Amino acid sequence: MLEFCRRPLKACFGRGADDGLLWHTNLKTHALGDYSIAIVQANSTLEDQSQVLTSPSATYVGIYDGHGGPETSRFIADNLFPFLQKFASEEGGLSESVIKKAFNETEEKFLQFVKQSLTSRPQICSVGSCCLVGVISNNVLYVANLGDSRVVLGKKVDSSVVAERLSTDHNVGVEEIRNEVMALHPDDAHIVVYTHGVWRIKGIIQVSRSIGDVFLKKPEFNRDPLFQQFGYWFPLKRPVMTAEPSVLSRTLTPEDMFLIFASDGLWEHLTDEAAVDIIHKNPRPGIAKRLVRAALEEAARKKEMRYKDLTRVQKGERRHIHDDITVIVVYLDQYPHNSLSGSKRHGVYGYTNAPVDIFSLNNADKDDL
Repeated sequence: MLEFCRRPLKACFGRGADDGLLWHTNLKTHALGDYSIAIVQANSTLEDQSQVLTSPSATYVGIYDGHGGPETSRFIADNLFPFLQKFASEEGGLSESVIKKAFNETEEKFLQFVKQSLTSRPQICSVGSCCLVGVISNNVLYVANLGDSRVVLGKKVDSSVVAERLSTDHNVGVEEIRNEVMALHPDDAHIVVYTHGVWRIKGIIQVSRSIGDVFLKKPEFNRDPLFQQFGYWFPLKRPVMTAEPSVLSRTLTPEDMFLIFASDGLWEHLTDEAAVDIIHKNPRPGIAKRLVRAALEEAARKKEMRYKDLTRVQKGERRHIHDDITVIVVYLDQYPHNSLSGSKRHGVYGYTNAPVDIFSLNNADKDDL
């Protein structure tokens, strides 16, 4: 099914009229409602990747926030959904165990890729990615997460809509996660270090779970002379990170209004409640782009600059102001109330994959105009 509906990116994404590093989708349809995607690039190479796969029986959402380079997030985008579908087919349906198995297989396949690439690209050992996945199947929502991307539910309570966080931020800046890591390494007084105003594992990385980051998981790679030339070496007796996801499942109810999946670039600037409030008070078209815009305006405010001036900052330099940001908003209409009937919704197949690099695509579009 992943080969179905692979359309040119121009058909899936719109150019951000006010920001050459911003792309977004038009409103699209899945089995239970609509969804919208928006992405803004800050790094020299876009490290965020994302995708949505829809069918009459399930909706798959993935956001992969890379670090150290784009290789791991791109690898996940190519491999995780097929593994999910393969294992779900073999085991008679989706389950928490199927999801964990797919995450583990993705990690193992990336490890093989690292081994094959080590001689020509030893720095591949230090590349990794957070991984956030949501799947809706048979009116059950599954959420699996590594790292600090986040999914927030907008839920109707009486006459208001409240925010409910459904994922765990695996970031040692969170005291609970920091204590968890320290408890696993009681013999290492420097397992978590506070440096330059931020808590980091071994003074290097903030997240405690990921795909990749092999040099922090496999001592044999950490000791490899080829890798040590990059200056990351330190004594590693055992893994200090894991690829074991936190997994949640819950039956959807009529009170569940929408889901916000986003990389941490959004949550650095917007609270869960602020994001839910924006969606609740605004029309659906362009809603993911509206959230990204709100985060960018807040990032500009923190730097005491105008939003218009921020949009003129080029990729790479933009990273000093904000991170890559990916947002996917998924509406949950168990009882459809807009122009599409339920029968039409349940016939929807589609696949939307994020652009590999927004800046390059934007310039290509300008050449076509």
